[in-house]
Amino acid sequence: MSETHSDIPGPVPAETPVPERGYSMGREKLMLFLRNAMGVFGLILVLLFFASAIFAPLFATHDPLAMDIPARMSGPSADHWVGTDQLGRDTFSRVLYGGRVALKIAAIGVTVALTTGLILGMVAGFGPRWLDNLLLLVFDTIRSFPTVVLALAAVALLGPSLELVLTIVIVTTIPGYARLARTSTLALKNTEFILAERSLGASTARILFVHIMPNVIGPLLILAAMDVPVVVTIEAGLSFLGLGVQPPTASWGTILNEGYLIIRDTPWMVIAGGIPLVLTTLGFTFLGEALRDVFDPKLRRGR
Repeated sequence: MSETHSDIPGPVPAETPVPERGYSMGREKLMLFLRNAMGVFGLILVLLFFASAIFAPLFATHDPLAMDIPARMSGPSADHWVGTDQLGRDTFSRVLYGGRVALKIAAIGVTVALTTGLILGMVAGFGPRWLDNLLLLVFDTIRSFPTVVLALAAVALLGPSLELVLTIVIVTTIPGYARLARTSTLALKNTEFILAERSLGASTARILFVHIMPNVIGPLLILAAMDVPVVVTIEAGLSFLGLGVQPPTASWGTILNEGYLIIRDTPWMVIAGGIPLVLTTLGFTFLGEALRDVFDPKLRRGR
């Protein structure tokens, strides 16, 4: 009897690849972030901040230090897009170069503070009780000093400089990261997988940096994103008071300070120096809120 068509074995279908769990979770978080309109808007503002600061020499229309006395305190024009200051320097170019100062302070300050706070916080949470109490005392002592008061005292002793602003930013922001890292470490210290590692003879350094740090770093990165506008504002505030970046270096704080003195004659310097601060604050705040909603489901809106 002839073999029927149904008896002929057909081609074996290829197995459908199963996406890895990490890839699926990453894709889900990405889609969740993209559905957050405020988060996407914040990301765009943050990218504009980085692009304008990094590529300031390409976008600047003039040398930020070049003076044009006949054009001093002029309004917006085809040659000077947002006018000039009291020395005829192009305000638009100075704002772009001021963003480089803000980016330098924020990038170095937040990175060093995050790294130092993470290490100290894990050591405090995982170490002996006396060390935990000692580090907490140091953190609380630093936090008890208002930033401006600490800056005034430091300037009185050392004089104003960009390096001093950077040091003040790092010192005053370390306790926030350290306390958060300490709290997360305490929550993980007595979990089963940590106890198993200790029973197997794993060193303290391995436990901290291989097992605890990956579970602690997430919330700290979200906090860092939300701390960037705070750091930028601290730098601008100190420079506005004459305690930070010194003229003729362009800074958003010095631009606001110089613009305040001539605001009755031309308001464009204050407007040009204030708008980047507002947009940077909004951008990093929206981005930080969106990242928090994505990576911390307990705090996600609508739940």
